[in-house]
Amino acid sequence: MKKVTTIVAAALALAAVYVFGDWVYEGQWGSLGGGEGEFRRPNGIAVAPGGRVYVVETANNRIQYFGPKGKFRGKWGSRGSGHGEFKMPWDVAVGVKGHVYVADTFNFRIQHFNATGSLYNIWGSEGTGDGQFERAVGIATSPDGNRVYVVDEFTCRVQYFNRYGLYLGQWGSFGTGDGQFIGPEGVAVAPNGNVYVADTSSHRIQYFTSSDSFLGKWGSFGAGDGQFKTPYDVAVAPNGDVYVADSSNYRIQYFTASGSFLGKWGSRGSGKGQFEQPFNVAVNPSGDRVYVSDYDNHWIQYFKWVNVAVTPTSLGRVKALFR
Repeated sequence: MKKVTTIVAAALALAAVYVFGDWVYEGQWGSLGGGEGEFRRPNGIAVAPGGRVYVVETANNRIQYFGPKGKFRGKWGSRGSGHGEFKMPWDVAVGVKGHVYVADTFNFRIQHFNATGSLYNIWGSEGTGDGQFERAVGIATSPDGNRVYVVDEFTCRVQYFNRYGLYLGQWGSFGTGDGQFIGPEGVAVAPNGNVYVADTSSHRIQYFTSSDSFLGKWGSFGAGDGQFKTPYDVAVAPNGDVYVADSSNYRIQYFTASGSFLGKWGSRGSGKGQFEQPFNVAVNPSGDRVYVSDYDNHWIQYFKWVNVAVTPTSLGRVKALFR
């Protein structure tokens, strides 16, 4: 038994020294403009089960969708308040069977489409009542598609609905206490149903049960590991790891489900793997590719998970070995 224990310990030590996983730049698409595959202020981003990538363009008032590596597939939307029209849409979510939900922010509503943009439903109006919005900026669906969560930045709350827009409940208020928010933006739902919220102006992440019970939080203002400067969005991978668009630090950070730091990448600029305003982040269904919408560079970058045979440089990378 002692010999077996020694062998296992040696193997783990060798793995921790020489093999770990990391995210590396894979590719990008987009440039400033209004044509197919061009963007003006790309913002919300979501990946469908089949790998199709949906991007909200806030300034072009439309949705574009692409193949997993950026091949243009289609688009819909224009500026207005009619059905299928938008006024500065902010975020997008994909539910089961290709259902697409868009936070149509300055029309104070949610629009619900099929996978190629045919309208199913609209709900919401301006106000602070149940099912109303002042600034709907974040949207996410539960893994079974039966719930839609919407972050309303100006009322500092999260509302949730069934897939057809029927109001079910809400939580949140203005403040810095547990379950309170100051300028919340992004929202994501984990495979187990827990809900993560990017509390942007409080520079932290909070997470809850599917029906609003507070579970935990992490983060503070700063540039260190696990600190944030205006984290605008959050995404959850199939294994439960949490990715945060740490926008004013020009990077992506990722964590365990309870907030232990695992790793980070990115810096300020317009080169490969650099960002100007990484506003939104999404993980594909297999968990091996991360997409980032860079608001001020007007493009989408994507990264892949690889195993690298070099000495780890951070505790996060050692932890990543066991993801």
